[in-house]
This record gives sequence, C-alpha cells and structure tokens, in this order.
Amino acid sequence: MATHVGELIRVEGLTRVYGDRKVLDHLDLELAPGEFVALLGRSGSGKSTLLRALAGLDWDVAGDGRTEVPDQVSVVFQDARLLPWQRVLPNVVLGLTGADQRGRDSLAEVGLAGRERAWPNELSGGEQQRVALARSLVREPRLLLADEPFGALDALTRLKMHRLLRRLWEQHRPAVLLVTHDVDEAIALADRVLVLDDGKIATEQRLGSHTSPADTRAALLRALGVTGES
Repeated sequence: MATHVGELIRVEGLTRVYGDRKVLDHLDLELAPGEFVALLGRSGSGKSTLLRALAGLDWDVAGDGRTEVPDQVSVVFQDARLLPWQRVLPNVVLGLTGADQRGRDSLAEVGLAGRERAWPNELSGGEQQRVALARSLVREPRLLLADEPFGALDALTRLKMHRLLRRLWEQHRPAVLLVTHDVDEAIALADRVLVLDDGKIATEQRLGSHTSPADTRAALLRALGVTGES
C-alpha cells in the first residue's frame, strides 16, 4: 500500500463533560503528519474519551476553537472486535468493495498470509490483533488511533506486536495516537509521549533527544504521580 502524508491533526479547546465532571477541559493537541505519539494518563483521565472524539464516535464534545482531523481515520481497540460469523478476510475488508486482494496483501503484512479463510475463534489473541491491524491499515488511514491495543496480550506477544506496529508505521507512515497505561511501551514505540491530567496535556516528552530513556521514564512516572522509581 502507498504511503500517505496527511494534514496536520489539530485540536483546540476540546471539552467533554460527564454530569458535573469535566473530563476534557479545553484541550489542545497537535500531531504532525506521520508522527507517532503515545498518550499516558491515570485511569479515568480521558484518554479513551479523546480518541473517541478524534474518531468521530463521540458527538457530545464541545470546542471553543477548531478540530482538524483527516477523513481517513482508523481505530484499533484492546478487543480485536472481529465478527465471529465472518472469516478472517471478510473481517479485514468489512465495508469495502472489491478489496479482497488488498485484504490479502494487508494480512501478509501482519504475518497472516494463508489464514484468509480461518475463523476468528481459531486464532490466538495476538493473531486476532494482527487481523485488527490489517483491517485498519487496508483503509490506508492518515490517522491511526490505537486504544490500548496490546493490553490483553501476554508479555512476549506484546513485544512481538510492538515490533510489528513500529514496522507497519514506518512502512505506511500514518500519524499514530496510541493510548497506553504502560510507560515502557510508550517509550519503546513513540516519538513523543504526552501525559493527560485534569483534562489537559500536562506533560510532553520527546524521545530521541539528549534525554536518556531512563530519565524520560522517571519524568513520565513523576507526571503520573508514581514516586520511588528510577
């Protein structure tokens, strides 16, 4: 599949209120085309709420400014969300017409060539997430939103999926916003790590700079309220 370079993703003044609680509070965010950003935050800090808003899945958000998101957006969830009554290939090309060959190519990219006719329940958890990635990338997104896609996998499978996602990102080059609770996962995958707190981006750490991974990890843990870590 061809590499795409999309427009800048920009959010200004994004607000989301649940009852009396303001989950997102005039949040501002920018992602450059092709940038890989990880989003950390305590449970309930609004990380998934932000992803749903960017994906167009939450209409009860308000913005004082503007939101600029490309039309081609794909989402990968922690649950692969495959249709159990459909085989693998129809799951990958769901909603697309005449895309079977693209679906096969996408499955080959995630290491599942030859599994087109398998049923979802015949796959391991890691393989199901590979199918979910193939389904997302076959749509050639400019923005890939990933909501803890590896949270339910064992440690070894997670490491394999980290390498796969990074390779696919380098190949297709969408902008990626990855929600995770895992500081080490964020550091391993992203170019920039953000911490969401009190409804706003409270901390930003850029990877690959003069700061060592250990110092970056310590700074992110402090921002998350974790002390006693080095």
